[in-house]
Amino acid sequence: MNSEELVSRARMAMQHAYTPYSDFPVGAAVLYKDGEVIEGVNVENVSFGATNCAERTALFTGVTRGYHKEDVAAIAIAGDTETFLPPCSICRQVMVELCAYETPVYLSDKYGKIKEMTLKELVPYAFTDLDM
Repeated sequence: MNSEELVSRARMAMQHAYTPYSDFPVGAAVLYKDGEVIEGVNVENVSFGATNCAERTALFTGVTRGYHKEDVAAIAIAGDTETFLPPCSICRQVMVELCAYETPVYLSDKYGKIKEMTLKELVPYAFTDLDM
């Protein structure tokens, strides 16, 4: 599956986002090395701290299905934004935990443009372990 196809899956997932407070739907799609794609959407809550982002929804679902860090092939993020939509800092840290550092990350905008980077480029100074 190429980057355009994975972003398309993320964009289609956006239709299921639950965003009554922000009206800002986001979709994510995680491609696993076995070809499985798991989509996620943001799910808001009136208590904003209880809101879950699309990237975390997709990755957490992958964990519940038995996938591990080394199984992730790529992740795509889509929103109706003028510029490339990056994940929030909480999602970036979760991605560091649940994806390899060289995992391709596809950021997209509402025009269909895609910016490809690695997780390492997205989070260059990641908090990776508790060995301090």
